[in-house]
Amino acid sequence: MNQEYYDTVVKLEKDGIDPEYIQGWQGGYVVNPEREEQRINDAYTAGYEDGTEHNTDNASKFKA
Repeated sequence: MNQEYYDTVVKLEKDGIDPEYIQGWQGGYVVNPEREEQRINDAYTAGYEDGTEHNTDNASKFKA
């Protein structure tokens, strides 16, 4: 497993970040196709975009 991926997911979970953001980040990081339109929300989209860039710039906006 990629250590950066694992460490980031653990940190996001410990920081209380919205699970939708985390799922988006995970999908973007590993370049999965985005969810179907009816299941996309702001947190997921922000996470997906950050994941594709391998950063967590928008995570703090989605504290659960």
